[in-house]
Amino acid sequence: MARTVYQEVTPTPAIWMIAILMGAFVAAAGVSVLYIEHNGHIVTGMNNQIVWGLPHVFAIFLIVAASGALNVASIASVFGKIENKPMARYSGLLSIALLLGGLAVLVLDLGRPDRLIIAMTQYNFKSIFAWNMLLYNGFFVIVGTYIYVQMARGMSEKVIKIVGTAAFVWRLALTTGTGSIFGWLVARSGYDAAIMAPMFIVMSFSFGLAFFILVLGSTFPLTGRFLGDNLIKRLGRLLGVFAAAVLYFTAIRHLSNLYATEHHDFERFILMGDTIFTPLFWIGQVLIGGLIPVAMLLRKAEKTTKMQVMIASILIVIGGFAQLYGIVIGGQAFPLEIFPGYDVTSAFYDGTINSYTPTIYELALGLGGVALAVLVAGVGVVALRILPMTLCDEEIDPTAPDF
Repeated sequence: MARTVYQEVTPTPAIWMIAILMGAFVAAAGVSVLYIEHNGHIVTGMNNQIVWGLPHVFAIFLIVAASGALNVASIASVFGKIENKPMARYSGLLSIALLLGGLAVLVLDLGRPDRLIIAMTQYNFKSIFAWNMLLYNGFFVIVGTYIYVQMARGMSEKVIKIVGTAAFVWRLALTTGTGSIFGWLVARSGYDAAIMAPMFIVMSFSFGLAFFILVLGSTFPLTGRFLGDNLIKRLGRLLGVFAAAVLYFTAIRHLSNLYATEHHDFERFILMGDTIFTPLFWIGQVLIGGLIPVAMLLRKAEKTTKMQVMIASILIVIGGFAQLYGIVIGGQAFPLEIFPGYDVTSAFYDGTINSYTPTIYELALGLGGVALAVLVAGVGVVALRILPMTLCDEEIDPTAPDF
C-alpha cells in the first residue's frame, strides 16, 4: 500500500451550498425547539401514552449509526485490514458527529434540557439511562483519543491498535446499552426481549456502514478526490452481509415472540394489523430495507456498480428508520400489559391501541440532528487532516483483485 497523504478540504461552492442547507435545517430545528418549549409538548403528536415520538426515532437511529460508522476504523485497527486504514480517521470523525447529532435531538426533546445537569451529576445506577450517560461520554473520549493517536506523528501501530480495540469494545457496550433500554422494559410486549441488545448491535453495523458509504461517496466527488470502485464494492458486500444479519435477527425476534403466548397479540398487531406499523414492517423494513439491498449487494460482484451500492445504502437507511419507528412507536402504541392474564377496561385508554401522528416540529427537530451531524463532519474535514487525497484502488490495496 502506498503512503497515504491526508489534507484538509478546501471548501468549494458546492460544499458551501450544502453547508448553508444543513445550517437551514439546524436553524429550523432550533425554531421548533423554542416553539415546543414555549407552548409545551401539546403541540406535538406525543401524549400520555406515546411519550417517545419521532425525534426519538431520529435520535436512536443516529446513536446506533454512530457505533456502526466506526466499522471501517475497527476493521483496520483491530482486524488488521490495511486497505481500510486510510478511511479510519474519517470513520472515527463521522461516528462522533452522528452521536453528537443524536444526543442533541434527545436532549432538546426532553422538555427541560436544563435538567440534563442533574442527570450528569446525580447517577441512579439502577437505571439503564444512567448507564448510557456514561457510555455516551466515554465514547466521545475514547474515539476522540483514537483519532488523535492516528493523527499524531511517530505514534506506534501498537498504541493505535490498543486504543482502536478499546474503541471497538466500547462501541459494542454502547449499542448493547441502547438496545437494553427496550429489551429490559418488561411492561411493554413490544420491547420485552433479550434479543434486543444483540439485534441493536447488528443494526448498528448495517445502518452505520450504510451512512458511512453515503457520506464517503458524496464527499470525495465534491472535494475533487478519487474514490475507487473496488473499494466501494467491498464495503457494499460487507454491508449486504450486515443487512442480511439484521433480517435474521428480526426473524428470530418475531419467531421467539410467536412461540410465547403472551406476545401473540402484539405479533398480530405488528405483522397482520390494520395500522401503519404492518406496512412499515413488511414494505419499509423487510422489503425496502432488507431483501432488495441484500439482493443488490450479495449478487456476483462484477454485476454490481458503485451507484448500485449507493442506492442500496439509501434503501438500508430508509429501512432502518422504518424498523426503529416500528420498535419505538409501535411498542408504545400497543396497550400496556398492566395485569397479565386479565382484561382491563376503563375510560383511560386501557386495552386500546394508542394513536400517534407526528407533527412538522418533530420532523424538523429530527432532521436538524442529521444536519448537525453532517455539519460537524464537514467542519472536521475542513479544519483537520482527516480525508486522504485519494482512495484509488491501486493506491490503497494494489494486490486486491478487480471485481
